[in-house]
Amino acid sequence: MVTEVLYAWRLSPCYFNPKLFQWVTDMKIRERWINLLHKAATGTRKTRILLTPFGLIIFGMFSGFFVLTAILVDKLLGLPGLLPKVLRFPVFVLAVGLGIIVTVWSAFHFLKVKGTPVPFNPPPKLVNTGPYRYVRNPMLTGVFLILFGVGFGLNSLSLVLVFTPLYVLLNVWELKHIEEPELVRRLGDEYIEYRQKTPMFIPGRRLNQEAQA
Repeated sequence: MVTEVLYAWRLSPCYFNPKLFQWVTDMKIRERWINLLHKAATGTRKTRILLTPFGLIIFGMFSGFFVLTAILVDKLLGLPGLLPKVLRFPVFVLAVGLGIIVTVWSAFHFLKVKGTPVPFNPPPKLVNTGPYRYVRNPMLTGVFLILFGVGFGLNSLSLVLVFTPLYVLLNVWELKHIEEPELVRRLGDEYIEYRQKTPMFIPGRRLNQEAQA
């Protein structure tokens, strides 16, 4: 089983070799992305509104890519299912339902201050109400739950054990190296203090503490 899962990982288009990872993490490239995001986030309202659907489409395609790739890998390798349907369905309903609630609740608190979940069109100020009192990225927590639940709904071994964890890791990398530096630049000490006090995804847990110093 472990061998099959590792083989699925290597077949994935998301499998990074060291040279590619080094290229992606190059400081100049990251700075360009941060500058681009900052320019959009602090641009005119018209520009931000125009970029919002573009950001949503990119995020949707990125998330859908992982689901479709997992389905393809499952079929290609003939991976076994996770659980019998009678056991999978409750997990699917619970995870997806909870994920939707958390995501909608989080988006509501952004919309209340005339912002959106899209980094190109963020709230004009720090949001630390609702779920943001407990974690910095509750919306992504909700998305992770949805993706995990979909894995059970599709009976996809690779989506639950390979591609959802990979999806989480890539989002953590992007948040730490691109979005959060932009937030520090835009919101200053207020965000730094919030980041030091508030976990990234899980209430009560300090994840990636080296990034909080």
